[in-house]
Amino acid sequence: MSGNGGTERLGLLLALVGALGFSLKAIFIKLAYPYGVDAITLLALRMGFSLPVFLWAGLLRRHGGAPLGAGDGWRLFLLGVLGYYGASILDFWGLQYISAGLERLILFTYPTLTLLIGVLFQGRPFTRRELLAVVLCYAGIGFAFAHDLAFADTRSVLIGGGLVFASSVAYALYLSGSGAMIQRLGSLRFSALAMLMSTGVTLLHFAVAQPLSALVQPLPVYGWALAMAVFATVIPVFALGGAIHRLGAGRAALYGMVGPILTIGFGWWLLAEPVSAAQLAGAALVVAGVFVVGRGRNK
Repeated sequence: MSGNGGTERLGLLLALVGALGFSLKAIFIKLAYPYGVDAITLLALRMGFSLPVFLWAGLLRRHGGAPLGAGDGWRLFLLGVLGYYGASILDFWGLQYISAGLERLILFTYPTLTLLIGVLFQGRPFTRRELLAVVLCYAGIGFAFAHDLAFADTRSVLIGGGLVFASSVAYALYLSGSGAMIQRLGSLRFSALAMLMSTGVTLLHFAVAQPLSALVQPLPVYGWALAMAVFATVIPVFALGGAIHRLGAGRAALYGMVGPILTIGFGWWLLAEPVSAAQLAGAALVVAGVFVVGRGRNK
C-alpha cells in the first residue's frame, strides 16, 4: 500500500513539475524578444541546446521496445514536424503579438481539438459531456480575448491568437497520430526520436531563413534559450513521461491543468502583464472544460 502511495505522490510531483516547466516557456520567449532575436533563431537555439539530451535518450533506448519498421521513419518525421517544429514555430510567432496568459489558454485547448479530430476523422462518438467541454473551453478563450483586446490592438490579438490556435491544432494532430507508435516504442523513446526529427527541420529552416551570423546574439538571449531548453523542454518532457507512466495519461493531464494559471501568474510577476477578472474567468472556464474532457476519458 505504501509503495502505491509513494508511486502516486511521485507521479503527482512529476506532473506538477511538467506543468510548471511548460508554463514557463512563454515567459522565457517573452523575456528574450526585447533583445531583438527573431522567432526561428530563438527556436533554433532552444532545439540546439536540447539536442544532446534527446540524442542521448534516443540512443539509450534504441535497444528497448519494438524495432523501427519500414515506414516508421516517415511517420516519426511527419509527427515530429507537426508536434515539435510546427507547433513551436507557430507558437513563437504568435507570442510576438499576444500576452503569455492568452497564449497558454489557447494552447490549452489541444485536448478538445484532439477530441474533435477523433470525432471528424476517426469515427469517435461525440457525447454531451464532450460538447460541454468544448463550449466551456471556447467560452473561456472568448473571455481571454476580451482581456487582451483591452490592452492591445485588435489586429495584433487576432493575428497572434490565430497563430497560437494553429499551433494548438498542430499539436493536437501530433497527439492524434502518435498513440500507436508510443505504445510500440515507449513514450520516452518516441519523444526523443520525434524531437530529433523536429530539431533537424528547425535547423534547416534556420539555415535557409537566416545567415549563420544570426546565431551571434546578446548574452541574455543565450541564457533565456538555455533556460527554455532545460526548464521548459527537457525537464518537463521527461517529467510528464514519468507522470504518465505512474498515473496514466488522463490523470497526468488533469494535474497539468494548473499550467494556464501558472503562466498568468508568471506573466504578471515577471512580464508586468495586467490581470483582469475577464482573464481569470476565461482561465477558469478553459480549465473546467479540460477537466470535463479528462474526467470523461478516465471513466
